[in-house]
Amino acid sequence: MDPDAVAKAFVEHYYSRFDANRSNLGNLYQDSSMLTFEGQKVAGAQNIVAKLTSLPFQQCQHAVTTVDCQPSGAAGGVLVFVSGNLQLAGEQHALKFSQCCAQANE
Repeated sequence: MDPDAVAKAFVEHYYSRFDANRSNLGNLYQDSSMLTFEGQKVAGAQNIVAKLTSLPFQQCQHAVTTVDCQPSGAAGGVLVFVSGNLQLAGEQHALKFSQCCAQANE
């Protein structure tokens, strides 16, 4: 499987879900997943979704500018680094964002 194709498909799917309704992200995480957000570590799919839905904005739009990836691990996982702009509803200027995701092959 081509890591670039996997990364691109995942990024498009993840951010379209995030922007439409963050509460629908749960099945993209596992109970063993961890999110580190501004120094706070959050473990487990349910807790990660709770953290993401508690962010202090209701609507947003991600504009991805880079997707870099590489194979990770013998099982065929992919490490994905994403950066871009995050436009919050009612704000004039977009925020910069970056995110690193480790995808397991299951």
